[in-house]
Amino acid sequence: MKTSTAAQPLTWRVLARLLCYPDAAWREALPALAAQLRAEPALAARRRSALLELVEELAAADPYEVEAAYVELFDRGRATALHLFEHVHGESRDRGMAMVDLRATYAQAGLELQAHELPDYLPVVLEFLSTQPPEIVRGFVAEVGHILNALHGALVQRKSRYAEVVAAALELGGQEVAAVSARATYADEPMDAAWEEPEAFGGCSSRGQSRPEQAQPVHIVRRAPQGGTTSTSFVSGS
Repeated sequence: MKTSTAAQPLTWRVLARLLCYPDAAWREALPALAAQLRAEPALAARRRSALLELVEELAAADPYEVEAAYVELFDRGRATALHLFEHVHGESRDRGMAMVDLRATYAQAGLELQAHELPDYLPVVLEFLSTQPPEIVRGFVAEVGHILNALHGALVQRKSRYAEVVAAALELGGQEVAAVSARATYADEPMDAAWEEPEAFGGCSSRGQSRPEQAQPVHIVRRAPQGGTTSTSFVSGS
């Protein structure tokens, strides 16, 4: 179901945050994330309820089990990878070129990544969308809609409530949530044997997204007039 109402910028950041590694700072932010979801008029009532159920479930579960389940879900197989270009380019040279182009898109919008962050990481993409006008958001989501639908389908197959976050991103971007078989998308290789554990990065940008003992960094920063930066992150650890 497509939405005709522009999503509030903070809601894109909420979706980004929900997909980050569930460390202690992330758990502390859950009430604020839930409050923003409740206030989002662009979300259909059913989708809003499903997202709130996800937040409640994660908040009530054992933190260590939530963290372990997150790593198992997002870091053990290409079908559920949060790095979008893994879904279309794998580790080929084409992925590098696509990331250069995406980084340039961020730069043209006056945004830059921190050194450890990869531009195709979905929470980074969603934070980028939080800074853009509705017409840019719709065009961007339309371009990556097939990847998001593939990720959504893989999460549905895993019976993961995280699928609701991806579905919400599609709908807020004006795209239909379509049924895409992960098996069809990755028919040439086993879903979880396609690649070994990716190289570890700090923060909320790669495997594990961050570590429990580390603060949660912001994802995208806006250039200040004199060359400084100002944060666009919704919630960050200290």
